[in-house]
Amino acid sequence: MAEVRTVAVIGAGIMGRGIAHAAALGGYRTILEDLLPNALRKAETEIRANLDQAVELGKVSASDADGAFSRLEYAGSIDQAAREADLVIEAVPEEMESKIEIFTILDKICRPITILASNTSSLSVTEIASVTYRAKRCVGMHFFNPVHKMKLLEIVRALETDDDTLAAVVEVGKRMRKEVVVIKEAPDSIASRIQC
Repeated sequence: MAEVRTVAVIGAGIMGRGIAHAAALGGYRTILEDLLPNALRKAETEIRANLDQAVELGKVSASDADGAFSRLEYAGSIDQAAREADLVIEAVPEEMESKIEIFTILDKICRPITILASNTSSLSVTEIASVTYRAKRCVGMHFFNPVHKMKLLEIVRALETDDDTLAAVVEVGKRMRKEVVVIKEAPDSIASRIQC
Protein backbone atom coordinates (compact mmCIF):
# COMPACT_ATOMS: atom_id res chain seq x y z
CA MET A 1 0.00 0.00 0.00
CA ALA A 2 1.29 3.45 -0.92
CA GLU A 3 2.15 5.53 2.13
CA VAL A 4 0.64 9.00 2.17
CA ARG A 5 2.67 11.70 3.90
CA THR A 6 1.77 14.85 1.96
CA VAL A 7 -1.77 15.80 0.94
CA ALA A 8 -2.51 18.60 -1.52
CA VAL A 9 -6.01 20.10 -1.67
CA ILE A 10 -6.98 21.95 -4.84
CA GLY A 11 -9.44 24.77 -4.18
CA ALA A 12 -9.70 26.73 -0.92
CA GLY A 13 -13.47 27.18 -0.86
CA ILE A 14 -15.69 25.87 1.93
CA MET A 15 -15.02 22.20 1.11
CA GLY A 16 -11.33 22.62 0.30
CA ARG A 17 -10.44 24.41 3.52
CA GLY A 18 -12.46 21.87 5.51
CA ILE A 19 -10.59 18.99 3.88
CA ALA A 20 -7.25 20.72 4.53
CA HIS A 21 -8.25 21.17 8.20
CA ALA A 22 -9.04 17.43 8.50
CA ALA A 23 -5.86 16.36 6.70
CA ALA A 24 -3.61 18.53 8.87
CA LEU A 25 -5.36 17.29 12.02
CA GLY A 26 -4.78 13.74 10.75
CA GLY A 27 -1.03 14.37 10.86
CA TYR A 28 -0.38 15.02 7.19
CA ARG A 29 1.73 17.76 5.69
CA THR A 30 -1.08 19.61 3.93
CA ILE A 31 -0.78 22.05 1.03
CA LEU A 32 -3.91 24.06 0.24
CA GLU A 33 -4.03 25.63 -3.22
CA ASP A 34 -6.07 28.44 -4.66
CA LEU A 35 -5.39 30.91 -7.46
CA LEU A 36 -6.90 33.72 -5.37
CA PRO A 37 -4.66 34.98 -2.52
CA ASN A 38 -7.75 36.25 -0.67
CA ALA A 39 -9.22 32.75 -0.65
CA LEU A 40 -6.05 31.39 0.95
CA ARG A 41 -5.99 34.14 3.58
CA LYS A 42 -9.65 33.48 4.40
CA ALA A 43 -8.99 29.74 4.60
CA GLU A 44 -6.05 30.23 6.98
CA THR A 45 -8.15 32.47 9.28
CA GLU A 46 -11.12 30.09 9.27
CA ILE A 47 -9.06 26.96 9.89
CA ARG A 48 -7.36 28.63 12.86
CA ALA A 49 -10.75 29.73 14.25
CA ASN A 50 -12.23 26.24 13.80
CA LEU A 51 -9.24 24.61 15.50
CA ASP A 52 -9.49 27.07 18.40
CA GLN A 53 -13.19 26.34 18.74
CA ALA A 54 -12.51 22.58 18.79
CA VAL A 55 -10.02 23.15 21.63
CA GLU A 56 -12.57 25.21 23.58
CA LEU A 57 -15.15 22.43 23.17
CA GLY A 58 -12.66 19.82 24.36
CA LYS A 59 -12.70 17.92 21.06
CA VAL A 60 -9.02 18.55 20.27
CA SER A 61 -6.09 19.25 22.55
CA ALA A 62 -4.29 22.59 22.22
CA SER A 63 -1.10 20.80 21.17
CA ASP A 64 -2.94 18.81 18.47
CA ALA A 65 -4.54 22.01 17.15
CA ASP A 66 -1.20 23.84 17.07
CA GLY A 67 0.43 20.83 15.41
CA ALA A 68 -2.26 20.72 12.74
CA PHE A 69 -1.95 24.44 12.04
CA SER A 70 1.84 24.12 11.71
CA ARG A 71 1.43 21.36 9.09
CA LEU A 72 -0.58 23.63 6.79
CA GLU A 73 1.07 25.27 3.79
CA TYR A 74 -0.45 27.43 1.08
CA ALA A 75 0.17 27.52 -2.66
CA GLY A 76 -0.95 29.84 -5.44
CA SER A 77 -0.66 27.28 -8.24
CA ILE A 78 -1.59 23.64 -8.82
CA ASP A 79 2.00 22.91 -9.83
CA GLN A 80 3.40 24.26 -6.57
CA ALA A 81 0.83 22.39 -4.48
CA ALA A 82 0.79 19.00 -6.18
CA ARG A 83 4.35 18.32 -7.31
CA GLU A 84 5.44 16.63 -4.05
CA ALA A 85 2.06 15.31 -2.92
CA ASP A 86 1.30 11.63 -2.36
CA LEU A 87 -2.44 12.33 -2.51
CA VAL A 88 -4.16 15.22 -4.27
CA ILE A 89 -7.80 15.95 -3.43
CA GLU A 90 -9.63 18.15 -5.91
CA ALA A 91 -12.32 20.31 -4.27
CA VAL A 92 -13.45 22.72 -6.97
CA PRO A 93 -17.11 23.47 -7.86
CA GLU A 94 -19.25 20.60 -9.15
CA GLU A 95 -18.65 21.02 -12.91
CA MET A 96 -17.34 18.13 -14.97
CA GLU A 97 -15.38 20.43 -17.29
CA SER A 98 -13.44 22.01 -14.38
CA LYS A 99 -12.70 18.67 -12.74
CA ILE A 100 -11.49 17.12 -15.99
CA GLU A 101 -9.25 20.12 -16.65
CA ILE A 102 -7.69 19.82 -13.18
CA PHE A 103 -7.18 16.05 -13.43
CA THR A 104 -5.50 16.53 -16.84
CA ILE A 105 -3.09 19.04 -15.29
CA LEU A 106 -2.49 16.89 -12.20
CA ASP A 107 -1.74 13.83 -14.32
CA LYS A 108 1.12 15.75 -16.00
CA ILE A 109 2.48 17.39 -12.83
CA CYS A 110 2.29 14.61 -10.25
CA ARG A 111 4.62 11.67 -9.79
CA PRO A 112 3.28 8.37 -11.23
CA ILE A 113 2.60 7.01 -7.73
CA THR A 114 0.48 9.99 -6.64
CA ILE A 115 -3.19 9.23 -5.96
CA LEU A 116 -5.74 11.64 -7.44
CA ALA A 117 -9.07 12.04 -5.63
CA SER A 118 -12.17 14.06 -6.44
CA ASN A 119 -14.53 15.41 -3.81
CA THR A 120 -17.43 15.14 -6.27
CA SER A 121 -20.82 14.26 -4.85
CA SER A 122 -22.67 13.59 -8.10
CA LEU A 123 -20.29 13.27 -11.06
CA SER A 124 -18.73 10.06 -12.37
CA VAL A 125 -15.24 9.50 -10.94
CA THR A 126 -14.65 6.95 -13.71
CA GLU A 127 -15.29 9.63 -16.33
CA ILE A 128 -13.01 12.11 -14.53
CA ALA A 129 -10.27 9.46 -14.21
CA SER A 130 -10.52 8.55 -17.90
CA VAL A 131 -8.57 11.69 -18.91
CA THR A 132 -5.51 10.46 -16.97
CA TYR A 133 -2.88 7.77 -17.51
CA ARG A 134 -3.45 6.58 -13.92
CA ALA A 135 -7.12 5.61 -13.74
CA LYS A 136 -6.27 2.84 -11.26
CA ARG A 137 -4.88 5.50 -8.90
CA CYS A 138 -8.00 7.71 -9.09
CA VAL A 139 -10.79 7.61 -6.54
CA GLY A 140 -13.67 9.63 -5.14
CA MET A 141 -13.44 11.09 -1.62
CA HIS A 142 -16.82 12.66 -0.90
CA PHE A 143 -16.68 14.75 2.26
CA PHE A 144 -19.75 16.34 3.82
CA ASN A 145 -20.14 20.00 4.76
CA PRO A 146 -18.97 21.28 7.22
CA VAL A 147 -16.02 18.90 6.87
CA HIS A 148 -14.48 19.74 10.25
CA LYS A 149 -17.71 18.64 11.99
CA MET A 150 -19.24 15.94 9.78
CA LYS A 151 -17.86 12.47 10.46
CA LEU A 152 -18.95 10.64 7.31
CA LEU A 153 -16.59 10.16 4.35
CA GLU A 154 -17.79 8.28 1.27
CA ILE A 155 -14.97 6.73 -0.71
CA VAL A 156 -16.10 6.00 -4.25
CA ARG A 157 -14.29 3.20 -6.01
CA ALA A 158 -14.30 3.97 -9.73
CA LEU A 159 -14.28 1.15 -12.29
CA GLU A 160 -10.48 1.01 -12.49
CA THR A 161 -9.49 2.01 -8.92
CA ASP A 162 -7.05 -0.62 -7.63
CA ASP A 163 -6.88 -2.21 -4.17
CA ASP A 164 -3.74 -0.33 -3.10
CA THR A 165 -5.31 3.03 -3.90
CA LEU A 166 -8.49 2.13 -2.06
CA ALA A 167 -6.56 0.91 1.01
CA ALA A 168 -4.42 4.06 1.08
CA VAL A 169 -7.37 6.48 0.98
CA VAL A 170 -9.33 4.45 3.56
CA GLU A 171 -6.32 4.82 5.88
CA VAL A 172 -6.20 8.57 5.19
CA GLY A 173 -9.90 8.85 5.99
CA LYS A 174 -9.47 7.04 9.29
CA ARG A 175 -6.53 9.25 10.28
CA MET A 176 -8.73 12.26 9.48
CA ARG A 177 -11.10 10.87 12.18
CA LYS A 178 -13.81 10.08 9.65
CA GLU A 179 -16.30 7.22 9.52
CA VAL A 180 -15.35 5.71 6.17
CA VAL A 181 -17.90 4.05 3.90
CA VAL A 182 -16.67 2.52 0.63
CA ILE A 183 -19.10 2.46 -2.27
CA LYS A 184 -18.61 1.20 -5.79
CA GLU A 185 -19.47 3.26 -8.83
CA ALA A 186 -21.74 1.25 -11.09
CA PRO A 187 -20.83 1.29 -14.80
CA ASP A 188 -24.23 2.50 -16.04
CA SER A 189 -24.97 5.42 -13.75
CA ILE A 190 -23.63 7.29 -10.76
CA ALA A 191 -27.12 6.96 -9.27
CA SER A 192 -26.81 3.19 -9.08
CA ARG A 193 -23.79 3.06 -6.81
CA ILE A 194 -23.82 -0.08 -4.72
CA GLN A 195 -22.47 -0.70 -1.23
CA CYS A 196 -19.51 -3.03 -1.20
